[in-house]
Amino acid sequence: MTATAAAGPLDQPVPARGQSQGALLWSRLRRKRAAMASLVVIAAIYMMGIFAPVLAPYSYSQQDLDRQWEGPTADHWLGTDTLGRDMLSRAMYSARTTVIVTLAVVLSGSLILGNALGLLAGYRGGRIDSVVMRAGDVFAGLPDIMLLILINAAFGERVSSLTRWVDTHTFVSGLTATGAASYITVFGALTLFSWVGTARLIRSQVLQLRERDFVLAARAIGATPRRVISRHLLPNVSNLIILSVSGGLGAIAGSEIVLTWFGVGVQPPAASFGAMIFEAGSVRMFQTHPHLLMVPAAFVTALLFSFALLGDGLNDAVRGR
Repeated sequence: MTATAAAGPLDQPVPARGQSQGALLWSRLRRKRAAMASLVVIAAIYMMGIFAPVLAPYSYSQQDLDRQWEGPTADHWLGTDTLGRDMLSRAMYSARTTVIVTLAVVLSGSLILGNALGLLAGYRGGRIDSVVMRAGDVFAGLPDIMLLILINAAFGERVSSLTRWVDTHTFVSGLTATGAASYITVFGALTLFSWVGTARLIRSQVLQLRERDFVLAARAIGATPRRVISRHLLPNVSNLIILSVSGGLGAIAGSEIVLTWFGVGVQPPAASFGAMIFEAGSVRMFQTHPHLLMVPAAFVTALLFSFALLGDGLNDAVRGR
């Protein structure tokens, strides 16, 4: 038999018969107005990014040097930038960059790597647990932003050379033009750090769950470790997985923006909120053309603040508050 609730500091009421933990979590979350409003904001920005090629009135790289630094007009609702590019279109495609980077890193790092290592370390214990946790301690003890900058600076050109080689020598073409090299570099660098928090969180809960009667009973009747983990442990940490993914999305989005602002993240021709903020970051530019900074800053603030509020709401919902 499989238990329906996790133990320890995250003890929560057993869901009603026929009600899954996911349904119970959603019913609690719906009662939190701030969290639901944040979820709407996040969904709107992500949908804007996903459908940017359809929704954007202009191409993100289309220039009009006769209309530089324009404020909001009927043709350009949020104005134009230094090269006469439409700010609304740039913001939509920047949201698309955020969607690509955050989902790719969280799905591979937090969701797959972090959960797999956390489940394995917590259930197996011993040497496997020691190796995973010591590796996590090493990554957690490093100055992540500084190391991310160094990794991107060290490997960015090598990845660019690889994409140019693929363009030239294989049937795949257009990688260089799309800025795929910078996406790959940022993805690889961020993935190195994104798994640690999730692995620690899952491990701590599994250490408690593995001593519960339903796990001991499964092992006593000969269930394999894979079956114990997939059928008995994984369902009982599902709420923690949702919580870690929510927090991971916000952290990765912020890291990508910071890296690009430093000039070692997503590179042109791709659009990014970090690049938009960097281009408008001088005091003189803000005094003369404030919309250049206010537009990307508004999107970034709304996105990161919404992730923080949603994380708080999910945390309360998981704990039954």
